[in-house]
Amino acid sequence: MKKTIKILTVAAASAFIMSCDSDESKKGRFLLKGNEKLEENDPKGALEFYAEAIELDSTYADAYYNKALAHLELNQLSESILDLSLAIKYRPDYFDARFTRGLNYLDNGEFYNAREDAQALVKIDGQNWKSYFLVGLVEEKLTNFSTALEAFEQASLLNPENSDLLVNQATIYYYQKDLEKAKELLTNAMEVNPMEPNLHNLRSMIYFDEGNYVEALSSVEKAISLNNSQAYFYNNKGLYLLFLDQQEEGLALINQSIQMDEKNPFALRNKGIYYVMQGDRVSALQYLVELNQNYPDMDLVKEYLEKAQAL
Repeated sequence: MKKTIKILTVAAASAFIMSCDSDESKKGRFLLKGNEKLEENDPKGALEFYAEAIELDSTYADAYYNKALAHLELNQLSESILDLSLAIKYRPDYFDARFTRGLNYLDNGEFYNAREDAQALVKIDGQNWKSYFLVGLVEEKLTNFSTALEAFEQASLLNPENSDLLVNQATIYYYQKDLEKAKELLTNAMEVNPMEPNLHNLRSMIYFDEGNYVEALSSVEKAISLNNSQAYFYNNKGLYLLFLDQQEEGLALINQSIQMDEKNPFALRNKGIYYVMQGDRVSALQYLVELNQNYPDMDLVKEYLEKAQAL
């Protein structure tokens, strides 16, 4: 109750100052206050100010866009997509809103909606590397690897100092089992930015495929030291520990990864592998049978399903 009174008092005190202001200047002020709250790591407070701006102008695209960013800070993906859609509705050529919505669609598993945004970005600004970056991410998810690679290469031509784009290209070559080309691109990325965590994670995956589990573990630990918020880094570390005969430590990291991202099928595969190593046929089949149905081309699934069935 005291908080409500305080807000009313502040509003009353500023009413005279703002009485001569236009709605245009008022909404801009609310937008700036919202931005300050975001910078202070207070997304809920930011949402209140953005809502005030929108109340003054229901077509205020910038307020919808920034409001979407605040929702993202709160892990409210659906709400963020809704606000970005409103920003785009009122400003169809809003590049940043379309780019962010495309990334959100990818995170939400809406790959074809993300593709529409990516194609729109190329039309809006065909000289912006982000347009092709989003195209590449979408086509990678849709397993159109040749198209994804072309898009990442185009993005890299437009932004040659971006190590992420080299890692993206290396990832596609990794999927295509061209490990030598992937390693070559990772070497180039190291020269641009040796502190890129995804670079070290991908290098760990290549080491694992080559049977070098010690180096795989070392590389993924480097990735985690640079970015400790990625679930798949912990999942990979857990997998490598399984193959280094540290099964319980590996399982703990795989479970941690699942808690961070329950949608990752690779973590479920790794739990299946753990149970095969433990000789637990029933638990292993619980994971591997369904994965084999849904992801028949996933590495190690068929191999460990056969091992589980033989237990």
